[in-house]
Amino acid sequence: MALSRSAWAAPEPSRNEPRINHRVSIALVAPHSLHQLPLTLADRLGYFRQAGIAVEWLPQESGAKALASAVQGQAQVVAGAFEHLFGLQQKGLAYQAFVQMARTPQLSLGVSTRLNVRSVMGLKGTRVGVTSLQSSTHFMVCHWLMQNGLLPEDVVFVEVGSSAGVVDALRSGAIDAVCHADPIMYGLEQRNDIRLLGDARTLVASRKLMGGPVSGTCLWARSDHLQKQPELTQALSDAVVHALKWLQTAGLTDILKTVPAPHWEGDRAIYLGAFEKLRESFALDGLFSAEAVANAWHAYNRLPDRQLGVRPVLASTYTNSFAVKSKARFAA
Repeated sequence: MALSRSAWAAPEPSRNEPRINHRVSIALVAPHSLHQLPLTLADRLGYFRQAGIAVEWLPQESGAKALASAVQGQAQVVAGAFEHLFGLQQKGLAYQAFVQMARTPQLSLGVSTRLNVRSVMGLKGTRVGVTSLQSSTHFMVCHWLMQNGLLPEDVVFVEVGSSAGVVDALRSGAIDAVCHADPIMYGLEQRNDIRLLGDARTLVASRKLMGGPVSGTCLWARSDHLQKQPELTQALSDAVVHALKWLQTAGLTDILKTVPAPHWEGDRAIYLGAFEKLRESFALDGLFSAEAVANAWHAYNRLPDRQLGVRPVLASTYTNSFAVKSKARFAA
């Protein structure tokens, strides 16, 4: 999935801009989604360039595929859901998150309005679209099912990826329900294509579902990569925290001026409405909390077939050493 410069990359740098000291490849899911807004802003506002970084973006159709690209050595860094780190550590792979971008999963679950389904329990026997198996959308659907007395095998999971094909799959009847990110989900809801059954976007809704605060989308990489390339890691953290700081005071006009039009999915009002709903879910300073990491683990460990795995050392799944310096630098 190739992205044109106009769709993602920042404008061409001027001759007076900082020297590029580092090059890094980052795998990310749904680059046009609000999941990745802090990275979009860091790119468009020139914060990566200011930090001396040139980024090669490696878009993937799911979190599982982004994870695979890192394990296979194609990507140095992943922009993805925190819970993947538990599975990696259980497999004996040492990866660490080093800057947090979201404080909720930023996902929701909706069922097609053509079905007379009013609750998660009504999903039994339906086809539910997720980006892929073993991705955060798959995990979240399992949470909702289990909270409502169902098991994952009570539905049929259909892999639909992260592109606009999700909408076609729902409208064509290839799937009956879908778990996905905004602005796609918000747009489907506003156009009356879906009836919302589960929400893990706001802080309150997420804490109710997950039993407390959890860590969401973040940047993570191999632990030895962080140790060998501390300057690059610090520069990435600086750029993201700088963008999070900018986001705290940004108005809707600022968002429209900064985010490329292709990210709006053809409707800027839908994009802005989705952003407003998600605004509070973005991280404030890039730091992880031990409580949020522990809650994320407990939620992950409740999923089927997870209880047999070795409990990871939670403190080793993340580091705040880079984000602490970034926070001080930008007074976030």
